[in-house]
Amino acid sequence: MQKVRYITDVAKMDNLSEHEKAVLKPITDKFVFRVNDYYLQLINWDDPHDPIRKLVIPNEGELSEYGRWDASDEDTNYVVPGCQHKYRTTALLIVSEVCGSYCRYCFRKRLFRNDVKEAMSDVAPGLAYIAQTPEISNVLLTGGDSLILATSKLRTIIEGLRSIDHVKIIRLGSKIPVFNPMRIYQDEELLELIRTHSTEEKRIYVMAHINHPREITPEARRGFKALHDAGAIVVNQTPVLKGINDDPAVLGELLDQLSWAGVTPYYFFVNRPVAGNREFVLPLERVYQIVEEAKARTSGLGKRVRLSMSHTSGKIEILAIDNGKAYLKYHQSRDDNYGQFMALDCPPDAEWFDDLPGSEQYWTKPVKKNDAIISVNEMERSPSCAAAD
Repeated sequence: MQKVRYITDVAKMDNLSEHEKAVLKPITDKFVFRVNDYYLQLINWDDPHDPIRKLVIPNEGELSEYGRWDASDEDTNYVVPGCQHKYRTTALLIVSEVCGSYCRYCFRKRLFRNDVKEAMSDVAPGLAYIAQTPEISNVLLTGGDSLILATSKLRTIIEGLRSIDHVKIIRLGSKIPVFNPMRIYQDEELLELIRTHSTEEKRIYVMAHINHPREITPEARRGFKALHDAGAIVVNQTPVLKGINDDPAVLGELLDQLSWAGVTPYYFFVNRPVAGNREFVLPLERVYQIVEEAKARTSGLGKRVRLSMSHTSGKIEILAIDNGKAYLKYHQSRDDNYGQFMALDCPPDAEWFDDLPGSEQYWTKPVKKNDAIISVNEMERSPSCAAAD
């Protein structure tokens, strides 16, 4: 069995110069660093602008003052520790604060702080809440990465959810299909777990995070096939990221390769205004143009993807941006405003829903569902990061 080797100290990166290591050290003191040798081999080290490099190797822009730790106010969605319930039919269990590698654009960078504890090893309170809330038909296991968990731990959680009759869909949020595909196709116990609990009436979905077509290697395709053969349905979501996939040809190729591999293109996201993410942000109008040009290059299968902002108030779909106007609607809504159509002025430099004049009339700041949850936005601005493993 092939085992990947993890590196959690930037000083041990053989492909970086001593100067680069020194420059990056303050960044990794603030934002945790973790990569593995399988994923590192996808990088063209002769290209300082290589998109795969930018995904996992820190950049100096991460120390720029920008955004908030929790840009979508996820703290307000916790009903019990480790369990969020924002949308009526869907609950989130935050089951891990570790990933196969750490994406530098991560919108949950707060989970990797020493002073933040949102992921719960004991999911019993969350399972109890879900069991007593019959409107919940979908449960997403996320973090961090759900597939970083040992299969025995995953089995406990999945069997617990499958004992709740009204939970029809279990979703596994993961970048492991491209960070470490061997973890999937070499683990027969994992595949048997999926085979047992992804049935004709109650499916397991793998919500993959694939940002660039170069991540779709022969090993990744083998992982997709193993998941498909076990009965899982695999879909993909990615933000549109400056310097990584902000090219219609690249995004179009990603849509094609996903469709060819049987992975449904699900969401393109606008990058959230999260602390440390300044380098990856694009104006809304540019994101919309890139996505439309990419969709023009692919078939109807690729065109199924939706461009959305995961805002505090809900998932806001960008229908069009034209002549200085943004045409939007709530694709999901915290306050049951699904389908609400909005036409707002869109300044050229607008990067987020809150940057659109008049957007405030369509939502109100949420109140915490559980006062025991501490908001990371109210904590110290610049803590040290957590250990990576």
